[in-house]
Amino acid sequence: MARKNLLAGLADTEEQAASPTAGGYPMRGASKNMIRSLDELAKQAEKFLEGDAVVELDPETVEGSFVSDRLDDDNEQFAELKIAIEERGQDTPILVRPHPTASGRYQVVFGHRRLRVARELGRKVKAVIKPLDDRTHVIAQGQENSARANLSFIERASFARRLIELGYDRSVICSALAANAASVSKMASVTERIPEVLIVRIGAAPSIGRERWVELSLLIGKSGSKEKIDALVESEEFAALGSDDRFNALVGALNRPGKQIKKVVPALKQSWQAKDQRLSAEIINTGRKCTLSLKAKAAGDFGRFLSDNLDRLYAEFQAQGLNEGD
Repeated sequence: MARKNLLAGLADTEEQAASPTAGGYPMRGASKNMIRSLDELAKQAEKFLEGDAVVELDPETVEGSFVSDRLDDDNEQFAELKIAIEERGQDTPILVRPHPTASGRYQVVFGHRRLRVARELGRKVKAVIKPLDDRTHVIAQGQENSARANLSFIERASFARRLIELGYDRSVICSALAANAASVSKMASVTERIPEVLIVRIGAAPSIGRERWVELSLLIGKSGSKEKIDALVESEEFAALGSDDRFNALVGALNRPGKQIKKVVPALKQSWQAKDQRLSAEIINTGRKCTLSLKAKAAGDFGRFLSDNLDRLYAEFQAQGLNEGD
């Protein structure tokens, strides 16, 4: 079977790629639509930064958003961001709004990590100030994070749950998450079945998609699950695992009673950016599975290039004797 078209979806631009509110999660088999959707979301988020002057604020005058969108921070990515800002400065301003109740203070709409870097470096933070109402705030925050922050399914679902609890209707949540109503309902059902404290214990689980979280939510509802869950999550072995592996260990324990946690080699996560900054990539390698995700303006063109050259690249790979897994 020809390998040529394995990545063709990265470059296609079918008419069915719709507005940001049309995309579900995860978008399996539709990488072309995801790339276009993310690009549109990025453009919408950038519009919030247009038309206003960039100012420098004391980080101590800026508070976090009133609704959290992350379960934990990627320390490796944060460290890379800190080094980059320390070396070349803050390229992109954060978006803040005047604090609704405290004069002279602000709330972050998006750019929490850049704000944290500024605090740790003892620098002013570059920001655009816009007077946004709560509804516009959460839409802007959700769209920017969906486009750039690589939130996992459960982080998106938890964000949706918080918006539901704050009383926002489904149209606002769909706009904020670039998700259709069915996807938001699925997110809500997962966070209804899985207690928030357990989601926090598992963490962001970046490699775990929607269907596996649905599976876990159904397993949790089975008789006797609570005792197994409590015994597992309180163990030192569970705490020592990475987030993805904590999820897998929990599913395994609920599916196979009495099974001990197996030590799993953690997935290797790498990021790369072209020197011209027109293309970035994230690579997740588990040894038996490697996922490449392309972003930014040149993603479609480079995806097409990879698709068209897979046969040649694989031949070079074999010629160099790199296929040790055979």
